[in-house]
Amino acid sequence: MANNNYWAYVAPSSIPNIVTDVPGPKSREYNARGMKYMIGYSSQVTLCPVVFDRGHGVTLTDVDGNTYIDFSSGIYVTTLGHCHPKISEAVARHAKNLMNCHDFNTPVKVELLEKLAQVQPWDLTGMQLYDSGTTAVEAGIRVCRAATGKSEFISCFMDFHGKSGHSVSCGKMNATNGGGRSQGFYMVPRPYPYRPMFTKANGDIDTDAYINFFGEFIEYATTGNIAAFVLEPVQGWAGSVFPPDDFFPKLRKFCDERGILLMADEVLTGMGRTGKYFCMEHWDARPDVVTVGKGFGNGFPVTGMLVSERYKESINKISASTSYGGNPMACAAALASIEVIEEENLLDNALMLGEYFDRRMAEIKNNHPIVGDVRGKGCLQGIELVKDRATKEPFPDAGKLVYQKAFAKGLAWVPAGHILRMSPPIIMDIDVAAKGMDIIEESIAETEKELGYC
Repeated sequence: MANNNYWAYVAPSSIPNIVTDVPGPKSREYNARGMKYMIGYSSQVTLCPVVFDRGHGVTLTDVDGNTYIDFSSGIYVTTLGHCHPKISEAVARHAKNLMNCHDFNTPVKVELLEKLAQVQPWDLTGMQLYDSGTTAVEAGIRVCRAATGKSEFISCFMDFHGKSGHSVSCGKMNATNGGGRSQGFYMVPRPYPYRPMFTKANGDIDTDAYINFFGEFIEYATTGNIAAFVLEPVQGWAGSVFPPDDFFPKLRKFCDERGILLMADEVLTGMGRTGKYFCMEHWDARPDVVTVGKGFGNGFPVTGMLVSERYKESINKISASTSYGGNPMACAAALASIEVIEEENLLDNALMLGEYFDRRMAEIKNNHPIVGDVRGKGCLQGIELVKDRATKEPFPDAGKLVYQKAFAKGLAWVPAGHILRMSPPIIMDIDVAAKGMDIIEESIAETEKELGYC
């Protein structure tokens, strides 16, 4: 990808460029004003409250003039970098021409639907477009009900699927979400290779034991009226947790044997993030329903639900349209994003970056005792910090320190308690990626020293 003529090229020697404290005086001033009114910021903001002013390619610049390497992509959103000229121009063109016409077809919508049908590798030919991941997930749940005539759903511990209604019931509950899950929603453990619940005699994770447990759970804890399993291919909010490679093929077979649909929530993982259009392609596991978002429009709020040919007529039964979904600007952003991935061979670049990150994170793990586990595919990675490798006790204090130290050095990224998450744009050069990883390793080493590990 290194190309001095590439639109997003930046000399690695020039970034990051930190010229003030982080956050600087202007950031502190803006935050003092904004936080009088805006409530509920993410930990990404509260731990390092800078105020960003602009983004270009793989960099972000704050109001104080500090320029950061972006290992966050917003929050897995600007997969193709900030303000890609083709995408920005496409949105601007349609903003001047037609912003909304409800769910009438427009030329750009038809082109997007045809392009999506072309790049999906299965038979997901029934589609609807939305403006948030939650809305797409809610629609997918309703389609699964309509397609099967069943009403119960199973998701997995630590999954995250949205912030309303039934999408909340597919994730971790808390008191503010209500007294319990919606009726008919259940959760089961899923394979977590670093922290397995079921293991073989030799200590390896036992995927078959999880699958067998699912069968027993359905028999004894549900009415057996399961419409679908709803899962993230990779758990994002939980800390970039990847399943064993044999899990989804076995789950697909399990669902087929019982007439259960498999719904893959690819809002976070889809559209090139892991080096494939859909993360489920890595395991050749065909879903019946897929949701996409985040990187789908590279920052513009556009999401989608894709349904198998076999079940797509069920979309007609769920009152599927929305006020904003599929508006011309959204369709233009999504279409341009897919075209950019194709034209710039970015799936290959994501896979190449993934190979580099795998090697580098393995080295970091070998050299630093608080690093318990590292994992990733393409440009989706995680580093899990522990107090002791033998006990695997989570180390959230270390996670906070490493995040803040790296941010102050010029790396914008994502915390998750004791797990550090990385989602750099898939347009990144290896040399820039290396600088980002250097900052992370320096921050881990400084944290270990501060906490008495060396």
